[in-house]
Amino acid sequence: MAQTTESEATAATDSIGAGGRPVGAAWSRSPVYAQNGMAATAHPLASQIAIDILQAGGTAVDGAIAANAALGLMEPTGNGIGGDLFAIIWDPETGRLYGLNASGRSPMGRSYDDLREALRDATSIPPFGHLPVSVPGAVDGWFELHGRFGRLSMEEILAPSIAYAENGFPMAPVIAHYFERNLARFEERLEMIGEFDNARATYFADGAPEPGDIFRNPDLGQTYRAIATGGREAFYEGEIARTIDAYMRRIGGDLRFEDFAAHESEWVEVGCVAYRDGYELCELPPNSQGFAALQMVNILRNVDLSQWPRGSAEVLHYITEAKRLAFEDLARFYADPAFSDIPIEGLLSPEYGHQRFSEIDPARANPEFQPGDPRIEGEGDTTYLTVADSSGMMVSLIQSNYRGMGSGLVADGLGFMFQDRGELFSLDSDHPNVYAPGKRPFQTIIPAFVMYDGAPFMSFGLMGGGMQPQGHVQVLINMVDYGMNIQEAGDAARLNHDGGRRPTDDLEGTGANLLGVLSVEAGIPDETVEQLRAMGHTVEVVTNGIMFGGYQAIARDPETGVYSGATEMRKDGQAVGY
Repeated sequence: MAQTTESEATAATDSIGAGGRPVGAAWSRSPVYAQNGMAATAHPLASQIAIDILQAGGTAVDGAIAANAALGLMEPTGNGIGGDLFAIIWDPETGRLYGLNASGRSPMGRSYDDLREALRDATSIPPFGHLPVSVPGAVDGWFELHGRFGRLSMEEILAPSIAYAENGFPMAPVIAHYFERNLARFEERLEMIGEFDNARATYFADGAPEPGDIFRNPDLGQTYRAIATGGREAFYEGEIARTIDAYMRRIGGDLRFEDFAAHESEWVEVGCVAYRDGYELCELPPNSQGFAALQMVNILRNVDLSQWPRGSAEVLHYITEAKRLAFEDLARFYADPAFSDIPIEGLLSPEYGHQRFSEIDPARANPEFQPGDPRIEGEGDTTYLTVADSSGMMVSLIQSNYRGMGSGLVADGLGFMFQDRGELFSLDSDHPNVYAPGKRPFQTIIPAFVMYDGAPFMSFGLMGGGMQPQGHVQVLINMVDYGMNIQEAGDAARLNHDGGRRPTDDLEGTGANLLGVLSVEAGIPDETVEQLRAMGHTVEVVTNGIMFGGYQAIARDPETGVYSGATEMRKDGQAVGY
């Protein structure tokens, strides 16, 4: 039988539409329900590993670490132990949310002047090579989480990923697509990357893997084995750190053993803002962008969106303008709080939210939003996962290398790529997010949580750079204002606004397109698109789903304790319960 080409397959599927459903939206599918535990990740095998860990007596944190390790192997296009990690945990024993910032810092031995000299005439930090590499925080994040909430040993938790690394696993379709995109991007920038032989041997020995190909990474298996037996010290104070030091010296990079030995994660206070009807959205503070979602909620609580249909121009206009206002503040104020004073209380106050809401013209896009004054008187790729256990513990975890697979650099024999988070520093010496040695860059990755009447309701997240805060808010709106179930709330067509000032710009936002571009998915009605254009928005319809993120969620019924889980069509993922 002749092989059907990709173009022939696309033509065949484009000639027929979706089938029907007996209940729910025709463009969605059923949520997954279970009583004892739930996992939702971007890969079915990772979800199953998390469930296996829960059934073996592990906690939700044990399951989340196991799933994250599996995703670092199976979805290296979005995450890995060369990157950073953030998490929110609901602990039923203490009845509170805990936040963990496990992001790494810039090299302590490279000054601002050193960086400017290395950049020569460049006006920003490059996305590839050694200059954007910061200390990977994910492994320390695992051990911080495990030390407080874990039960099984790390050997048990990492064993499934070690076995898959050594024996192989079939490549998933969406991840294979991202492998191909990353390889093409790396090939175009080999001069910027410098050393690429290790990455090619680890990930692209035979080109980009195809769907169904058996993929192995024995080097990563050995690294996981060293972490399982030697603990965090093996990574930050042992042979792995020394291997990285030697590699960086060989390629001219600045990370050193001392940077790893000095690394530590930080437990932080989770911030929550009330939306309506008892629902609160909860996020992590800067250096992450989580509070941008809270600022959006703080603005949108001033208008009843449910008076219009969900796909109307009015609803999309208000969401877009709220995002633009919040991101102007993000670009001006968000940075490592250890290096700058951030007016958090002002940014999240109801008075400031009302003030910013008053700047929205309900009939017209404002072409020149500016950062506010919150001092009130008196082509990023990520993985998100969530796991819940029988005790009621719920984990919201996000982990990333940032731009695609990261910097393009893989240390000798370690099997993982380094992140390029340092690209997100500003070079404006007056900016709160300016580069400094030993500093955490602005971070895009954010886990989320929803409380309802003071009780834990939903652990959720959404991948994809600046899409994340606006995606969090759209999911919340879908559920609270429009009554969608947890699966429909993620599958519904989204918007993604891009533009305005950025945390990497100078303080004036020189060259920024303040109006930006509003991208919408094909599920948004044509008449809405035309009305938005008439209102002054620059609108593009995007059909491949890539820029709109990857959603996972688990909700808990406060009366029965039954979990419902969801993933979405834009990724390979699966929700699994037992």
